[in-house]
Amino acid sequence: MTSVVERWNIHPGHQWLRGVRPDQTVQLDEETGVWHVYGYQEVFEVLTQPKTFSSKTAHLFSVQVDDVYSQGDMSQLDPPEQTRYRKLVSHGFTPRVIAELESRIGKITEDLLDEATGKGQLDLVADLAYPLPVIVISELLGIPASDREFFKNIAFAVIEGTTGAALISGGDDAQAQADAAVERVKALVDYMREQVLDRRRTPREDLISRLVAAEQDGTRLTDQEIINIANILLFTGHITTTMLLGNTLVCLDNDPEQFARVRADRSLVPGALEEGLRVLTPSAALTRRSATEVKLGGQVIPEEKVVMIWPGAANRDPAKFRDPDVYDVTRDPNPHLSFGHGVHFCIGAPLARAEGRIAMNILLDRYAELGTDPDNPPSFFPSPDMIGAKSLPLRVR
Repeated sequence: MTSVVERWNIHPGHQWLRGVRPDQTVQLDEETGVWHVYGYQEVFEVLTQPKTFSSKTAHLFSVQVDDVYSQGDMSQLDPPEQTRYRKLVSHGFTPRVIAELESRIGKITEDLLDEATGKGQLDLVADLAYPLPVIVISELLGIPASDREFFKNIAFAVIEGTTGAALISGGDDAQAQADAAVERVKALVDYMREQVLDRRRTPREDLISRLVAAEQDGTRLTDQEIINIANILLFTGHITTTMLLGNTLVCLDNDPEQFARVRADRSLVPGALEEGLRVLTPSAALTRRSATEVKLGGQVIPEEKVVMIWPGAANRDPAKFRDPDVYDVTRDPNPHLSFGHGVHFCIGAPLARAEGRIAMNILLDRYAELGTDPDNPPSFFPSPDMIGAKSLPLRVR
């Protein structure tokens, strides 16, 4: 059977998606000076050693953005700073909060599919996989879901226009890309500032209000910190679920036998989603900094070097996974690293999993037939850092 990667020619430059293993699990790119980490064990080690592999990497990039955009950015912080922010934000993603959201997630899914009825074709991304998590995270934050198209345009433009690799290696247009991304984000910053100021005047029962009121160790978050935290939650809180749903659907569509099994036995839905995360990892690459000289994968990485880890490659490491290039909805255990690991494990992972599970079950309940259209194939984000369907037209009945 042709793999889903070959069928849709997903990221031609990523040979590890096509079963080609790197000669070494840790490699230096002589041209850029970046150390790339591909092996599961090595990526795991980086993720679990924040003192050695710091998340504070921005100052090593070839292009720079104003520090104002990094205040409160947990992805650029190490403990104990990162821990402080994480504790403040995690209250919005507890098991109790997620459980209480389940009926609402189902209602939003049904409403979105009702809106799409009558088209004869469903674009899974545009009609469901994108708006569902945006509405959910918007409601958690307390901002109108009616503004979701505004967020979509900014998020998609940033993903398409800027890559981590470009920020690191530079190039003729790298700074221009970064500047353009900042210009797009400015509109979102201005929007969120109004939301934060409104909550200071009139608190509500939402996450922005809780961040405004939060106090830890005698200090409160600044407006800019809250703005950046809210924007990061809005951005990351929807894009992973968007890609999770789309990527799982194209994997299932590529294997009709497994798709039929999942349809018949809904206990397989969570496994299908986890395997979709492993085979087509949304956040394919992450950056860290070597805070000290360190030996990893038989290589000595000097101090103060950019270390780019590839969870997407690690999730296909044959040393960790049996038949790593095979999509298997019954794979158990499935210790993929798609949500990270350790202190930076994705806060929103339980929410993304709940959204994916509920939406997938409703899709299977509603449509007896659900598959890609050969005449209107899916498109994928071009950024090498991300793997996900940008559009996914489906034939439904």
